[in-house]
Amino acid sequence: MLAGNFYTVTAHAEEPGQVTVTIELNAAHPIFQGHFPEQPVVPGVCMMQTITEVLEGAVKQKVSMKKASQMKFLQMIDPVKQPLVDVTVNYKVDEAGWKVNATLKREDKTFMKFQGIFN
Repeated sequence: MLAGNFYTVTAHAEEPGQVTVTIELNAAHPIFQGHFPEQPVVPGVCMMQTITEVLEGAVKQKVSMKKASQMKFLQMIDPVKQPLVDVTVNYKVDEAGWKVNATLKREDKTFMKFQGIFN
């Protein structure tokens, strides 16, 4: 949904139970005209959708969020000042679904932390 338009994956590393990608945000994307004019900020829903898409790529199936135990937005992402973001998704499957811990960060800046279940 967002990959290839809102962001582009510039690096990808995967191992069992973990995937890390670096994305480059498209500061010219129309969403930033409304969120917010002359001061673009990545919407929280787009951060969550990015986590969802990275997880789907790792587990090779469509998923949907069942439960968010923790969803912390720690710093805003300005796509002009911070075009590159590292997304790390740790996951394991159990009877409840895909248990996920994810972060969006770049170097010493953590933008978002998520912990929850997808099915």
